Amino acid sequence: MPFALTASGRHGAVLAAVNRQAEAEGLAPGMRLADARALLPRLAAAEARPAEDRRGLERLALWCNRFTPCCAVDGADGLLLDIAGADHLFGGEAAMAAEVEACIAGLGFEVRTGLADTPGAAWALARFGGEGRRIAAPGDAPAALAPLPVEALRIVSGDVRLLRRLGLATVGAVDALPRAALARRFDRRERSEAVLERLDRVLGRSPDPAASLPLPPACLARLAFPEPLIDLAGLEAAVARLMEELCASLERDGLGARELALLFCRVDGGAARRGVSTARATRDSAHLRRLFEGRIETVDPGFGIDAMALHAIRAEPLAHEQFRLTEGGRGSGGLGPLIDRLQARLGEGSVSRLAPVASHLPERAERRMAPGREGAAWPVQPGVGQRPFRLFDRPEPVEVVAGLPDGPPALFAWRRLRRRIARAEGPERIEPEWWAGGSDDDPRDYYRVEDTEGRRYWLYRAGLYRDAGSKGPPRWYIHGLYG
Repeated sequence: MPFALTASGRHGAVLAAVNRQAEAEGLAPGMRLADARALLPRLAAAEARPAEDRRGLERLALWCNRFTPCCAVDGADGLLLDIAGADHLFGGEAAMAAEVEACIAGLGFEVRTGLADTPGAAWALARFGGEGRRIAAPGDAPAALAPLPVEALRIVSGDVRLLRRLGLATVGAVDALPRAALARRFDRRERSEAVLERLDRVLGRSPDPAASLPLPPACLARLAFPEPLIDLAGLEAAVARLMEELCASLERDGLGARELALLFCRVDGGAARRGVSTARATRDSAHLRRLFEGRIETVDPGFGIDAMALHAIRAEPLAHEQFRLTEGGRGSGGLGPLIDRLQARLGEGSVSRLAPVASHLPERAERRMAPGREGAAWPVQPGVGQRPFRLFDRPEPVEVVAGLPDGPPALFAWRRLRRRIARAEGPERIEPEWWAGGSDDDPRDYYRVEDTEGRRYWLYRAGLYRDAGSKGPPRWYIHGLYG
């Protein structure tokens, strides 16, 4: 049956994709649905769901990790696999491409492959090279792409129309034209430079950073099973085996893992991913295995798991540990393992630490950050008094009685209780941060005070009495508690 997917257009629904039967009847993407039904009344249509298509393509890219660790989604209908260094495991480039095609076709997809030195050349061969598999030998990309249409350069439609009006219908014709002559045929220099830059990238004359392949993992361990695994005990045993192999690789390379990803590949083509991160670099297999506890049982094995892979996505240099005479030869590692277990149980962002911020105002002088990140050292400020152990999120207003207008407080009322001050130290003047937009704020005079019962507080007066006419009388606040 002729079938099409539709999307919203400026003047109504348009065809977003058509199957082979609809294409044979003369329908094509971009055609209005009303015109398509007038041409083919028996056309069946459904609304396109691009977000779900994208998620499906991402799952398929994850599934392709069984061929190479460098897989990425390429546009709305493609995958990009970097097979450098992996093709010999499958018997060469042609054999690997054939196996990829067969496996993806077995999942119910139609697939066309292109293989070349550059991502742009492979993209062009797969989409404009005709049916079947197209492979360009190393260094043969210019000759292989020469007969392809200019659309294979992946340039904007306006530049495609201009090149065709100039009689340049193929990649070879554009490449054969002198560059100065090509630049004169564009109305803007930027457009000609964009076409030439794209030509050089596709043909391998300049690097192609547009293909944002993910970095390969620092270390990885893979495991394929002769029979699919379904029970939880088998999956946990496989994780333990992968963890031992990965940690051995990390130790051999002098690295420690900071972020791990565990991939489960199902026989039905689906894939599941579970990840953990650590506060500090580690290669303790028992500790890392504990972080995955409770996460493996959330994986749906479906009809069975036929392959698993453990990737160290992020790793850092880690010196060899000093063996001890107690605790089984190795130490507990301090706070790192505890922080990792808390984050594994409570979720990412549940544990944080305070780091200093260059600010005069106490409420802005620190911020929360992940415990594993290296922050700036706490500054030592000579002459600055000790800050309270407990600082309020927002200073609370208090009523103060002072012996002199600019003198220290003698009595203050806070939360309906009066507290008589026995000792006071100060003031410590903190000016507003005019460079941060605080030019209208009042200066603060901070006092460390102790009441007759031995409780200590941190009070400040906002404003000066000499400015009372313009900004009103000074106001008193309590900002923190000592002890």
